[in-house]
Amino acid sequence: MARLTAGVASSHVPLMGVAHDQKKDRDDYFGPIFAGYDWTRQWEKEQKPDVVILVYNDHASAFDMKIIPTFAIGCGEHYKPADEGWGPRAVPDVIGHPDLAWHIAQSLVLDEFDMTIVNEMDVDHGLTVPLSMMFGDVAEWPVKVIPLAVNVVTYPPPTGNRCWALGEAIARAVASFPEDLNVQIWGTGGMSHQLQGPRAGLINRAWDNMFLDGLVGDSDHLRHIPHIEYLRETGSEGIEMVMWLIMRGALGKTTRCLHRHYHVPCSNTAIGHMVLEPQP
Repeated sequence: MARLTAGVASSHVPLMGVAHDQKKDRDDYFGPIFAGYDWTRQWEKEQKPDVVILVYNDHASAFDMKIIPTFAIGCGEHYKPADEGWGPRAVPDVIGHPDLAWHIAQSLVLDEFDMTIVNEMDVDHGLTVPLSMMFGDVAEWPVKVIPLAVNVVTYPPPTGNRCWALGEAIARAVASFPEDLNVQIWGTGGMSHQLQGPRAGLINRAWDNMFLDGLVGDSDHLRHIPHIEYLRETGSEGIEMVMWLIMRGALGKTTRCLHRHYHVPCSNTAIGHMVLEPQP
């Protein structure tokens, strides 16, 4: 059977992709940010996952106000980097795993999650930046990727509780897939940040670290945080952290932290990164 072996959480700030692409990842400004991923890059080489279920949000690249899926799963064979206004990133195409993706899609729909199934789409920095942070500069990504796009851009986004429950359902789906696969699930986005208005530049270190603490162990209190608290404490874009709860929900009752990194600032955002292991 397929095995869900680890969860990875990470910010997906587009500036990290720019720094990587322009070879600035070890300069004075970006060096401390990228150094926090060195452990994970080595760990990923040792773990050799076959597939990553990568939870991210699209930034008006594949979806816009014409169609706003709450949860969309990519079941295609490959995905090209999106042109976000300055040309596509010079990174490899993302290769999917249609067999596992379709199995998960079927399982989730029968588990009463109304998924949007996407067979063709380009993927933007929300998905490609985490891949660069975990795998560096490569000719091809060393894993197959199942994109799972979540609406956290246009009101109303899903609740943390619904995201956690979706993670639990994904775990059930993976466990019922007959092929022997090492599968990881990544939750991306966040942490505290606001990009516009009078509170632009808001960063809440204390709240961010409370959230990181809550991902470890057997507590599920994070799933009950209401939207208004994310908005008040972490800014208008902090709601992206509900995507981390899909990852956490998939890991079961108890988790152990293998690696943790937090850094302020990257542009006007806080960088968070964590590697978790499910515990029996």
